[in-house]
Amino acid sequence: MAASTDTKRQELITCERLDGIGFGVSVRLQTGQTLGHALAEFRSCPELLLDVFYEAGGLMVFEGLESIVEAPHELVEISSLFGSEVENYEQTLTPKHMIHEQIPQILLLSNLPPCERKPPPQPQPARTATGDLPVQFPHRRGWHTDQSFRRPPPDISLFYAVEPVPRGQGQTLFADGVSAYEALPEATRNRIEPLNGLHALLGTGRSVRAGEPVTPVEDHQRSQPQPLVRKHPVTGKSALYSCESGQMDWHDGPIVGLQPGVVGDGAALLYELMTHYTQPAFTYVHEWRRHDLVIYDNRCLIHAATWYDSDRHARLMWRTTVGGNPGGEYQGEEKSWIPRDGAELLHGLGEARWDPAEKTSV
Repeated sequence: MAASTDTKRQELITCERLDGIGFGVSVRLQTGQTLGHALAEFRSCPELLLDVFYEAGGLMVFEGLESIVEAPHELVEISSLFGSEVENYEQTLTPKHMIHEQIPQILLLSNLPPCERKPPPQPQPARTATGDLPVQFPHRRGWHTDQSFRRPPPDISLFYAVEPVPRGQGQTLFADGVSAYEALPEATRNRIEPLNGLHALLGTGRSVRAGEPVTPVEDHQRSQPQPLVRKHPVTGKSALYSCESGQMDWHDGPIVGLQPGVVGDGAALLYELMTHYTQPAFTYVHEWRRHDLVIYDNRCLIHAATWYDSDRHARLMWRTTVGGNPGGEYQGEEKSWIPRDGAELLHGLGEARWDPAEKTSV
């Protein structure tokens, strides 16, 4: 069976590990293959693609998928291979102008109207002492995993370049939580194993010092605890799971049970972990090409956006989000971010959810 699967895979796609790092794989359709035909084969045998994805640590760069631009439903079809739930953004915390007009499972991320999502500022200085692009926290800010304010959090995201900016800017950075966790001293692993981070919805006013007043929120907008170490439900490997900035609750967190606030013991631990997690040895810098599709596992990776010249260049990216297998810890939980009393999803938050300071694109 394994031999026949390998043979079929080789007929459909080529696979090469990403150069110079310990995780990630580059995939292309074989010459003469179409995405439509490949999708039919993948639906018949999802392991053709999924085995490659998980063996590569949850990062796949699928190159040259031109057909998705004219057939955006193909992006949803690929997404459905990775989980049982492809998010419909019309039913979640998403402004209508950021949703694809025909395909509500596609989120629009662009600096063009009506989205107007600006890139993050350049780090200072813009380069390291060796002339490289900064990746390590705190020189590089904005490291996060998608929608970590949710319980259960999403599993996998798919990010497609309709119109990227020129090479050398607008990159997306990825860091490997499995390798970072395994490289920690045993004492640190033992310390963080039982701990939870406290993750906040942007716009809820939780990025304040401990003791300062915060905006009242609805039940479905409350900050949510997430384990600092997650065991992957497919691979069984443990990975760090954390964010370093706007998605953490700095009023009651960022670490449950430790001194709260930006100068507390919890912050010190989080900064220590994020500095370790984002070392160059654990990171990959993706230079976008038109029609790249990057598939990344939020359960074991974090990512960060980089600056681009939005005054000179247009950028349009599409994203889908997949859930359904967050792991045993979340078994049977209702979705924390869905109101149960008829309340509006963004009631009381208004435009704060999309504050211009947070309008950055991965």
